Amino acid sequence: MLIRRTLEDEPQYSFFISNASASTRLKTLVWLSGLRWAIEQCFEETKSELGMDHYEVRKFTGWHHHMLTCMLAHFFLWHLKIRLGKKSTVYYATAA
Repeated sequence: MLIRRTLEDEPQYSFFISNASASTRLKTLVWLSGLRWAIEQCFEETKSELGMDHYEVRKFTGWHHHMLTCMLAHFFLWHLKIRLGKKSTVYYATAA
């Protein structure tokens, strides 16, 4: 179990359960727990801007195709923002 707190006057606590091996470094676990915010932000933007939640499919393959298309479109737009020098509203962490 990983307990993470903010550095404010009144700290907020977040709790994470991991199935990582016991030899995993604490720094790695903390970094991975922070990635959740970027993933949630990606889903929120993809739902609101690209219609990820507007699927009407009956089979897994249709759903999977829709999700993959939305995520690829989001990646393309994010990459385009970077190439054009526009500031992105989302923080994307990169692996160290």
